Amino acid sequence: MLKVIVASKNPVKINATSKAFKEMFPAENFDVEGVSIASGVNEQPQNDLETFQGALNRAENVSKIAIADFWVGIEGGIEEKSSGMEAFAWVVVKAKDGKLGKARTGTFFLPLKIAELIKQGKELGEADDIVFGRTNSKQENGAVGILTGNVVDRTKYYTEAVVFALIPFKNSQLYFS
Repeated sequence: MLKVIVASKNPVKINATSKAFKEMFPAENFDVEGVSIASGVNEQPQNDLETFQGALNRAENVSKIAIADFWVGIEGGIEEKSSGMEAFAWVVVKAKDGKLGKARTGTFFLPLKIAELIKQGKELGEADDIVFGRTNSKQENGAVGILTGNVVDRTKYYTEAVVFALIPFKNSQLYFS
């Protein structure tokens, strides 16, 4: 049984990580749990670099306090572009030997009302809750789920990125030789 620690208590991030590890390594058994840890970046990361840094910090920080075979950092972020405000997330998987896998989710643009609330200092999940009359949507289907009518919910959105971050571990001879 391999131990995987997700650097968050958010059930969406834990479920996505569990699904991804099982899909990529079906012959293995995994014990996946979440540990709350600081990202070391703003509550709402404002660009690609800061979002990646948050995911990396989460994986690194949790690896210092919890014994495991893998540690996973997932950080959602936004970035202002000339055509609107993008939403995306970074995933960093750290193995006990120090090797890293990294991946980013797909990107989608946020509605103007949500973008305006973020510009006023709200975090994306909080802005979603205000605009859509929800409570704690970031621990459920998130903006991506709400906006796609759950065609892609937040778990599915993160699962694919965790799978992508696991590619180097599934193909270690190509990545780590």
